[in-house]
Amino acid sequence: MKLAGKTDIGSCRKENQDNYRAARLPDDTVWAVVCDGMGGAAAGELASRIATDTLENCFEAGLRGLQKGQEQAFLKHCITQANLAIYREAAADASLRGMGTTAVCCLLRENTLHVVHVGDSRAYLCRNDQITQLTRDHSRVQELVEAGRMTKEEAEASPERNLITRALGVEPGVLVDYSAFPVQEGDVILLCSDGLSGVVQDKQLLAIVQHNPFFSVPRRLVDQALKAGGQDNITALLIGVEKTED
Repeated sequence: MKLAGKTDIGSCRKENQDNYRAARLPDDTVWAVVCDGMGGAAAGELASRIATDTLENCFEAGLRGLQKGQEQAFLKHCITQANLAIYREAAADASLRGMGTTAVCCLLRENTLHVVHVGDSRAYLCRNDQITQLTRDHSRVQELVEAGRMTKEEAEASPERNLITRALGVEPGVLVDYSAFPVQEGDVILLCSDGLSGVVQDKQLLAIVQHNPFFSVPRRLVDQALKAGGQDNITALLIGVEKTED
């Protein structure tokens, strides 16, 4: 397995509230997470950092003994722990009330990709000449699209496209979506914040993945988002599916 990531503050923000983390274990198990924080002052950055720190600790503590078939419960437990950590931090400091973060988190082991997410940070699968969005945005415009009250094109241009309906840390409990997908050698998994997916079309994402060396792809994706306007924080994290020799 290969890992490559890049985050950028974007062209208009005063701080980068995105965070990402990833690791590969000796047995080629890989975990990865992207979080996009929200909240005034530095609260969004704090929320996303708490989430990534908590998730990393959960993976380090629980992965080595994880049995096949336990992945869904384990990932939901990890996300729940991250949610509680943020919520408790905010409850202890009035200036942090309402802070939260999106999270898209994946675990890749034994040719299966397990994905959990909250919010509108996304996971994509790039295979051959196709790109597939693996996650469903938890956002107001996505609900309108699914209700037939807005087209996908209208949603992409809507001023409400950044209004999310779920986030980590804003409530003591959180509803988490889980899905699993078979993967094969040559696949590339992309995790990203909406600072990338909101300004770069899927076909452009695929073209950059296909036509650039793997370890330069995150930088190329960030550059494309900046070229397209890139006002928000931008994060791209890639997993390349291949057998790795240490």
